[in-house]
Amino acid sequence: MMSEFLPADALSESRNTLNRLREAMSARIKGKEDVIDQALICLAAGGHVLIEDLPGVGKTTLAYCLAKAMQTEFKRIQFTSDLLPTDVTGVSIYDERDRDFHFKPGPIFSNVVLADEINRATPKTQSSLLEVMDHGKVTIDGETHQVGSPFMVIATQNPVDYEGTFPLPESQMDRFLMRLQMGYPNPESELDILSNGNASYDDLVVEDAVEPAAIKVMQETVPKVFIERSILEYMLKLITATRTESEFKAGISVRGGIALKTASQARALYLGRDFVIPEDVMQVAQPVMGHRINLRRPSSDALEERRMVKGILTRLLAAIPQPK
Repeated sequence: MMSEFLPADALSESRNTLNRLREAMSARIKGKEDVIDQALICLAAGGHVLIEDLPGVGKTTLAYCLAKAMQTEFKRIQFTSDLLPTDVTGVSIYDERDRDFHFKPGPIFSNVVLADEINRATPKTQSSLLEVMDHGKVTIDGETHQVGSPFMVIATQNPVDYEGTFPLPESQMDRFLMRLQMGYPNPESELDILSNGNASYDDLVVEDAVEPAAIKVMQETVPKVFIERSILEYMLKLITATRTESEFKAGISVRGGIALKTASQARALYLGRDFVIPEDVMQVAQPVMGHRINLRRPSSDALEERRMVKGILTRLLAAIPQPK
């Protein structure tokens, strides 16, 4: 099946871009091929990633290697309770010499931005990311400033230690295309990491895999990946099932439904297809939908709640017949 909207050369070029990025990142991030795959699918879809995991498992390294493989700028923001919105977005400073205000960009003006421990900042500071994650721009004092292109936020939060944190509101969670977990590497990969010393992430030499312009071409290709009407109906049945599930406080929003569609198209492209199959929807459903759903009766244990949501989504996926 070939899409009438997607030329073969565009499919080949995008697939080649993703393959080169994967090879460059896999050379430096050991034993995490599945996480790299999901991060690149998210990049192709033009989305942002929330990584929930323990400190020291490679979250910063993942963001850094992605930026360097794309030959783009990387910046890390350590979120703390005293961080202000202007510390993220920037501020207009009055210059006495010309008696005028001049905008000083914040660290959000980059290509790949790591928002480290995002839930340690206050809701006011967290909300400073809403506009830029949606539209790739920042408005300060009524003036709009475009950030880098490509642009991707990779945020982290610790799923265990919630003391002194401010949980992300639903509106903020909805801005992330996917929520991922890094996990520990397998023993063979961890032995390789231990054998190669303890170099800091910014000491890593990452191959220049692609030009930034290739990322833009790839992201423009994703919406052209063909989705048959039966696949869209399958997605809608799954979305509707989350809205009628008695265990859920609320189901997937319209924004979440669009995210599911885009992620499915990006996965198809990642695997070299110009059309979506039911397996694409099933494989991206958990990382796309899991963080957008809360239980009607929340658990005091955040990890247990995540497991319960995952189990219910698995049940819903199994109950809905796949299109033939």
